[in-house]
Amino acid sequence: MNIKSKLQYGNPLDSLYVEYDRRKGHFSMSSSHMHSHYELYYLFEGQRVYFIKDRSYTIQAGDFVIIPSDVVHRTSDSGIPDHERMVLYFNDSYFKQYAPEEAELLLSPFHSSRHIVKIAHQERRHMEQQFYMMLREIQEQPPGYKLTVQHTAASMLIYVARSMLENGATPAEDELSPTEAKMMEIAQYINAHFHEPLTLEMLSSKFYLSESYLSRTFKKLTGFAFTEYVGMTRVKEAQKLLRETNKRITDISEEVGFGSFAHFQKVFKDMTSLSPRDYRSQFRSSLPN
Repeated sequence: MNIKSKLQYGNPLDSLYVEYDRRKGHFSMSSSHMHSHYELYYLFEGQRVYFIKDRSYTIQAGDFVIIPSDVVHRTSDSGIPDHERMVLYFNDSYFKQYAPEEAELLLSPFHSSRHIVKIAHQERRHMEQQFYMMLREIQEQPPGYKLTVQHTAASMLIYVARSMLENGATPAEDELSPTEAKMMEIAQYINAHFHEPLTLEMLSSKFYLSESYLSRTFKKLTGFAFTEYVGMTRVKEAQKLLRETNKRITDISEEVGFGSFAHFQKVFKDMTSLSPRDYRSQFRSSLPN
């Protein structure tokens, strides 16, 4: 049977949520992206540019992309049209169903500094057969299909975890061009100095670049506008403080670098769809008693 061009399994609040898309033409994510899920992305066909935390990667067909929770990331067009991809999103609750040593193995890819796993040519056909079997189950929903989806998702995590263990800790990822290295340096600076005033003028002076060049090139290579990336980095840190401390929200706003509480509330809600207060309440209500 033919698989539809778009399929979903579950919803973002479930322990496992699956998205599949076969897209024609050019496509880039239109909005900021950061969530508490662990994300395993697989590209069947095409080429994509994937920005994760502070650098960009060119993704080819047959690549897995591993994205830890609460990390700024975005996919964008590489200039080559058409792509087919599948994304598995795992909540913390997914891993709690396993024994501690099993959960540790399944989570290990997300605790690594490595973000790309390339499938060996001779293994790719077998891996994609498993994925397409999962998609047929999602589309047809025969008795027991949820078990098949859960089993295949765990199998993919095991494959990625073993691949990373067998290939060692050194990432086998592309070397950066001088321009990419400079934009990565700027992104790393933002991550380290988010709590300080950060302006395009200030960073262009610090890194000896014109404002227009920095703005244009940062957007091109990361997918984020400069101010958008600064805002997301600050919001990510605010989320951590809202979850892990009892600090006042106004104090958190100042601590993560927002000069205005009203601006903090607006940026936070734009990026998370929740106010800071609602975010803290929702997180705490989800904790076990």
